[in-house]
Amino acid sequence: MTNEAATQDTDPQQLIPEDWAGEMGLKWLANLSIFEQMIAPIGEALLDRASYQDGETVIDLGCGGGATTQAIAERVGPSGKAVGVDISPDLITAAQARAAATAMTNIAFTCADASTVQLEEAPYDRLFSRFGSMFFEEPARAFSNLQGQLKKGGRIDLAVWGPPRENLWMMEMMGVVRNHVEVPPAVPRAPGPFAFEDLDYLGEILAGSGFANVDVASYEGLQPVGGVGASPEQAVEFAFESLAVGRLLSEEGDEVVEAARQGLNDLFARHHIPGEGILMQGKVWLVSATS
Repeated sequence: MTNEAATQDTDPQQLIPEDWAGEMGLKWLANLSIFEQMIAPIGEALLDRASYQDGETVIDLGCGGGATTQAIAERVGPSGKAVGVDISPDLITAAQARAAATAMTNIAFTCADASTVQLEEAPYDRLFSRFGSMFFEEPARAFSNLQGQLKKGGRIDLAVWGPPRENLWMMEMMGVVRNHVEVPPAVPRAPGPFAFEDLDYLGEILAGSGFANVDVASYEGLQPVGGVGASPEQAVEFAFESLAVGRLLSEEGDEVVEAARQGLNDLFARHHIPGEGILMQGKVWLVSATS
């Protein structure tokens, strides 16, 4: 695999339409622990940046299995509240069950589309989203609606993936796949993980939706592909089961699939650190703005 193949701008999630209310939500749920391990440090960085205070009310957009919603609820204390919102009914059910196992009374969940959701007890003080904002079909409409759910002067804190070429944990995988099947190039600004890699575009969306005072910090770190401590073989299985890799190869013959599987295994072996897992470079924008 050449360096050019590994870093050619391709957004794997743009290649096949996502169904986060159905198939993708179920895949995330089936591998919830792995996904959360992979992005937990980013969530912690965003939470630290948000610096929540006692008594604040917070929307957690794209809350998934509810881990970040619980973390927010702990930070705002009993006098505050965290409300998790996700379009996947399966993930919301799991998040509710997870919260029910705790003694927390300042947490709630709702299954809804961010573009149209009208939350009880709105307006809220804050909005938080760890990778829950990049898949909007109509981002301007969605952010305008969310801005309407916040108090005047309320703050939004987002984590979104930075440029593909600085997220080798995704791009090197796609470089392997490209050796075996045709992978169309990314469509700039289309819904997907890299929808907001261009900060000027994200700034336009936020400004047009009524937000101001946009501020950005970068986060760089190593992503544990397949979860903390995963072997190359485990990371390959995760990629085939849960990421775009498997879908892109789903209609190929056994010979092509096996060749791609071996290529991924070799890639992950090069990045494997015993006891830590498959560690590959990632970059994220941590973005804040006020309503």
